[in-house]
Amino acid sequence: MVLTMSSSVVLPAHLVREQLAPRVEYWRFNLWHRISHLLLMISIIGLVLSRFPLKFSDAVGARLFTNLLGGVGNAGLIHRGSAIVLGIGCLMNLVYVGYLVLVKRRSILGPDSIVPRWKDVTDLWQHLHYFAGRAERPRFDRFTYWEKFDYLAVFWGMAIIGGSGLLLWFPTFFARFLPGVIINLAYMAHSDEAMLAFGFLIVVHLFNTHLRPERFPIDRVMFTGKITAEEWARDHTLEWERMQGDPERLEEMRVH
Repeated sequence: MVLTMSSSVVLPAHLVREQLAPRVEYWRFNLWHRISHLLLMISIIGLVLSRFPLKFSDAVGARLFTNLLGGVGNAGLIHRGSAIVLGIGCLMNLVYVGYLVLVKRRSILGPDSIVPRWKDVTDLWQHLHYFAGRAERPRFDRFTYWEKFDYLAVFWGMAIIGGSGLLLWFPTFFARFLPGVIINLAYMAHSDEAMLAFGFLIVVHLFNTHLRPERFPIDRVMFTGKITAEEWARDHTLEWERMQGDPERLEEMRVH
């Protein structure tokens, strides 16, 4: 006996009882995760709004928007303040990773890890075939391949945007021991990588996270930290099935 959640996902019989329960919820993200994500979201909005009107200063409304921010000087203050908030959000993530590895002794290569594995490559390949109607939907673990890409993109973006931003923030200091051409290259890297990051967030992250049919109009998991049993079993089937073998851990994760 099985319980069918959709045309592409079939759940084992032992999940039936849980699915029939009225909206059983579990903790997927803790408060630390949610705060760091909120900081990243707020900082990116501040960074974009404070600098894109200057980058596209010849666009209609750019001058008006800059004036609404209080002028170029205030826009610069908002931009640098947002950069500090972004750095804090990224630092929080690094601290949490260190906590898991050094204190909790978690493996960075396990099934619950955000680090990509070969399975992510095979999941991507199978997903492409699924979109073409030639395969079943992949059975994802705690993090899907696109969630891992989203997460890691923040850090390689920070290396480029953050590093070049520091050079532009303190050009006189860095010019003491770096050639002037590096400052020019930093400006190009900072501007172009920011456009790439913004485009990715709008085109890829926004769609995959919030505009998918099963999540539209917004995915509340990252804001509430909670996921229903049905969503967990459907979207992260392998993790859900693994947790059935650890009832104590499952009960700890349950929202009471």
